[in-house]
Amino acid sequence: MTQKIKAVILDWAGTVVDHGSSAPMGAFVKAFAHFGVTISITDARGPMGMAKRDHIRMVGTAPAVAAAWRANHGRDFDDAAIDAIFEIFEPLNVAAVEAHSALIPGAHDALQWCKARGIRVGSTTGYTRPIMERLMPLAAAQGFVPEVTICAGDLAAGRPAPLQIWSALAQMGIWPASSVIKLDDTTPGIGEARAAGCWAVGAALTGNNPGLAAEELARLPPDERAELRRAASEPLLRAGAHLVIDSIAELPWLVEHIEARLEAGEKPGLLEAN
Repeated sequence: MTQKIKAVILDWAGTVVDHGSSAPMGAFVKAFAHFGVTISITDARGPMGMAKRDHIRMVGTAPAVAAAWRANHGRDFDDAAIDAIFEIFEPLNVAAVEAHSALIPGAHDALQWCKARGIRVGSTTGYTRPIMERLMPLAAAQGFVPEVTICAGDLAAGRPAPLQIWSALAQMGIWPASSVIKLDDTTPGIGEARAAGCWAVGAALTGNNPGLAAEELARLPPDERAELRRAASEPLLRAGAHLVIDSIAELPWLVEHIEARLEAGEKPGLLEAN
């Protein structure tokens, strides 16, 4: 019997909600500014998709940011600095999700299509549980209620480790991993999928890169959209994405495409951990 897709595991910001992944970006900028350190939007978006403490560590240890921290505080950026920034960051992100909780266009119809096909839906996220406790009811009111949501901090390691996906699949009773698609707009999320043995698919135009709201993206001429698609797709493909789509709206096509590849005998395979 030909293997079919049994489940999709979805990221949240930039993949299902918050077109452009604006909520976490703004919270990172404000959290560092609270301590007198200016970071750019590029700095804030760089490690997006990782657990938020890991994200803060990556931003804070970048040479320019680390130098600014040292100049302002007279000491190196360390675990105490991460704790202090995280304490400011988390409530900022909780507050920001309400304004950035709208489903990405096409998400509702794609999820209904999955339901009609008997394809189950779970989720993993780089957001912490307190952030998700604010965001999940807002998404549920729009029809997005995944069976499970595994948050950063729930397990011993976050993305790109596969533990969050494995936990989701274990709770859902889904196997093998080759019957599962993970859709994510970030490179750590793609790494998570490949390490778990799932089909790894990137969302190019709705996420952290290019970081545009739906209205901003719609106003762009076709050639600029094409360039943004290329620029967003390249890092996702380098991270191991099997393919990249524009948005979750293409999920029905994606499932049918991957089922055809399964029927032809193709498997997603594993990427070795670094």
